[in-house]
Amino acid sequence: MRAATLVCHCLLVEAPDGLVLVDTGIGLLDIARPAARLGRQFLRRVRPVLDPDETALRQVIGLGYAPYDVRHIVLTHLDRDHVGGLADFPTAQVHVYGPALQAARHPATRRDRDRHRGEQWSHGPRWHPHEYAGGERWLGFEAVRALPGLPEDVLLVPLAGHSTGHVGVAVLAGDGAAERWLLHAGDAYFFHGETEPDHPYCPAGLRLFQRKAQACAGPRLDSQAQLRDLRGVTQVAQPQVTVFSAHDAAEFRQLH
Repeated sequence: MRAATLVCHCLLVEAPDGLVLVDTGIGLLDIARPAARLGRQFLRRVRPVLDPDETALRQVIGLGYAPYDVRHIVLTHLDRDHVGGLADFPTAQVHVYGPALQAARHPATRRDRDRHRGEQWSHGPRWHPHEYAGGERWLGFEAVRALPGLPEDVLLVPLAGHSTGHVGVAVLAGDGAAERWLLHAGDAYFFHGETEPDHPYCPAGLRLFQRKAQACAGPRLDSQAQLRDLRGVTQVAQPQVTVFSAHDAAEFRQLH
């Protein structure tokens, strides 16, 4: 079986009062202490490229910003490859869906204990948990909500199934005719073919990996179906919505 090439796709947003970072990927401390922070099994199974220049921090600095310019971090979930860079931005408020934070802090299942690494947030992030009470409907998704303290065009979008409290993050980008929504779907899917409206497809290895990693199969498949519906609609009536996942290398290349 051919090994897949994956990425850790983070999204940086220029907001009026500072930067907003969606997910943090693997951080500098993960690279310095990989076994302790990522786990030996993860290192053997995933074989991540531990290059400091690929961290979100180095990318932010490369754009001419300082770490404290990142005022807010919004997490799709708290798996180790999404939160390792939290310590690189210690002054940022960290926005997360409440059940995801609860599952990470107090894991109730073996899967939750395996996927969450407490050392990655032992520095004491400025957590800002959110609930879905009062959310609204957005492009076919229910219980979507804006985040207090952030621009109103940064939204948490429920995409359940991969992990407890998994969400997508939607951001309105551009101006005028170039305005479009970007939907960072986290780990709701791993391969772009899974969101094809007519003939969805995923390589066997990634399909197996997703089944092994999922918290709940039904909601995960429902989330993928919603993303396919969204993509089908946007092809006809709403071309200003671009959906991408956290790990698809082809989507990453297309957007960079």
